[in-house]
Amino acid sequence: MKFCLCPESQMITMNPDQKKYLVVIAGPTASGKTEWSIKLAKALKTEIISADSRQIYKEMRIGTAVPSTEELACVKHHLIQHISIKQNYDVARYEQEALNLLNNLFTKYSVVILTGGTGLYVDAVCRGLDNIPETSPEIRERVTQLYKNQGLQALQNEVKKLDPEYYEILDIMNPRRLQRALEVIWQTGRPFSFYRKRKTVPRPFEIIWTAIDMDRQQLYNRINMRVEKMLSEGLIAEAKTLAKYKHLNALNTVGYKELFDYFEGVMSMNEALEKIKTNTRQYAKRQLTWLHKNTEYKWFKKDDFDSLLNYVLTQMER
Repeated sequence: MKFCLCPESQMITMNPDQKKYLVVIAGPTASGKTEWSIKLAKALKTEIISADSRQIYKEMRIGTAVPSTEELACVKHHLIQHISIKQNYDVARYEQEALNLLNNLFTKYSVVILTGGTGLYVDAVCRGLDNIPETSPEIRERVTQLYKNQGLQALQNEVKKLDPEYYEILDIMNPRRLQRALEVIWQTGRPFSFYRKRKTVPRPFEIIWTAIDMDRQQLYNRINMRVEKMLSEGLIAEAKTLAKYKHLNALNTVGYKELFDYFEGVMSMNEALEKIKTNTRQYAKRQLTWLHKNTEYKWFKKDDFDSLLNYVLTQMER
């Protein structure tokens, strides 16, 4: 199959009858996934599906670094700010919505882009969900009471002790993920990670795995700058409007929960700011651990978008 790349417009013309491809652009938070996905989508004349478990919420714009109005106007994005924090949402629903979208988009395009920092969402679309055992109401209540009575750290400690492998890649600031893992562990007597070692579900499209590589200190500097930018854009005011919903799982999110503590006098503004930066860096480390477990990813330096573009085109010509 042939591609025509116009130097002036960076646009590519493709045969509509060719095979279907899903290009994944992954990377830790603040690595530049939005910028690259938009550039690639414009070059390939296609659309973007977001794989971010927090950008889905309408009320959480600044603290989740939703693409700007200008960026969203450049290329059509899907599964961004499409539900309320008051609605129940999980990875199974995301998988189904994303696959339904792909069915529609592949009638118009030969290639679609999937990008976002939630590795679980990316893997659900590309590989399918794990066959996780059901748990009894009694076990679920036992885990719920542990969280209510002893807090997030109690969940973290239990999962770390009983399943250190999964703990290394889990978003440990997400109580629902911790609760789910602990429910399965207590129900079955096996680590949650045991049930994640399954075969990939076949998909009717080919996947091109790409990820952004960046020097660790450069990444941390970008994270710090992003936090400062969020503050200048009104993160504190946004968090104040959401404080009354802090009990919802959606608000157990870095950037909001630290400010809730500030509002309640648990810490100073400066302490909250530094805590946001620290927790975001820790989250980025876990994202990288998750990504590096998938050897299919092809990594590209942040200043070398052309190499990524050429790699995608080469993969589509095979």
